[in-house]
Amino acid sequence: MALTVLAIILVVGSFLMSLILTAIVKKLAVGIDFVARPTADRYHRTVIPLGGGIAIFGTIAGFLLSAILIIKFLLAPGRLDWLGSSVTIHCAGFLDKTSQLVIVLLCALVLFLLGLADDKKRLGPFFKLIVQFAVAITAAYFADIRVEFFIHNKIITSLLSAFWIVLIINVFNFLDNMDGASAGMAVISASVLFAAAALSRQVFVGSMALIFIGTLLGFLVFNFPPAKIFMGDAGSLVIGFFVALLTVRTTYYHQAQSGHWYQVFLPLVVMAVPLYDFLSVTFLRISQGKSPFVGDTQHFSHRLKKQGLSDVQAVLTLYLATLCTGLGATFLYQVNLAGAVLIFAQTFMVLAVIAIFESTAQNDKNPS
Repeated sequence: MALTVLAIILVVGSFLMSLILTAIVKKLAVGIDFVARPTADRYHRTVIPLGGGIAIFGTIAGFLLSAILIIKFLLAPGRLDWLGSSVTIHCAGFLDKTSQLVIVLLCALVLFLLGLADDKKRLGPFFKLIVQFAVAITAAYFADIRVEFFIHNKIITSLLSAFWIVLIINVFNFLDNMDGASAGMAVISASVLFAAAALSRQVFVGSMALIFIGTLLGFLVFNFPPAKIFMGDAGSLVIGFFVALLTVRTTYYHQAQSGHWYQVFLPLVVMAVPLYDFLSVTFLRISQGKSPFVGDTQHFSHRLKKQGLSDVQAVLTLYLATLCTGLGATFLYQVNLAGAVLIFAQTFMVLAVIAIFESTAQNDKNPS
């Protein structure tokens, strides 16, 4: 019961903080002309305030730092007894991970500043990749944001985990192509990972997921179509980093406890739709002789709009597709091999439907 109350506090508290910060940033952004103007590679056709990433990072960092200070203060003997032994034990465990959490927040700060600089003045893609890899390697090696499924060499697992972190960072950066898309799909992915963490009693990972979810829901109040503020790269890079963190830590513990080898594919199932959009757009741009880092309007969401769907209908379709694969991932660590095969098959069929729909849309646009 105490953990349930704590979970509600984390979600509601981060939601309200994010809501208030986003409203403040939105007003200030207009005043200092920190806005996104319509361009050929963007779908929006009006001037929209930027700076949503400031509210997102500010909420996550502020909430986690506040939690450390509050727990440290309240952890004096007898101060938390009213919450029950289950909470006091986990609060002590939370403080034990303070050094890792500080490293994570510093890494997120670097990505936030990188994104903010890119929002103000476009930076080169290779410079951004170098910084992202530096951050990812730091988080993997020094904060243990890494997996050790079949390899136990810290350097190798850190490099492999860093590659995954950078991939997910860019996946959510790419997904920030339509109102509510990146933040909403991150909420769904984090919710699935929270469910998996909660079922296996991963309180630390679950708490971070709840803070993350509450933060994005507060932002989505202003970002759901029609968006009144954009997150910019300052938001999408931070979002991708925390989703990557949750996938790595959640999957690691599941695999270690159950021993089912197919459990290592949980993040791939959770992230199937976002990864499909990232890879399909990347390959499409390369096949057209374009740089994969130059934005355009060829994402799945844009194809949905070209088929006549409204912004709301398009983004809800993305949510639904992500939910279809995510719900299967929730049960991946509980089923036997036959059940896992069915979950993989369902994921493949969802992606196949998307691919068929995209192919149809392209044929309609270019009839023979």
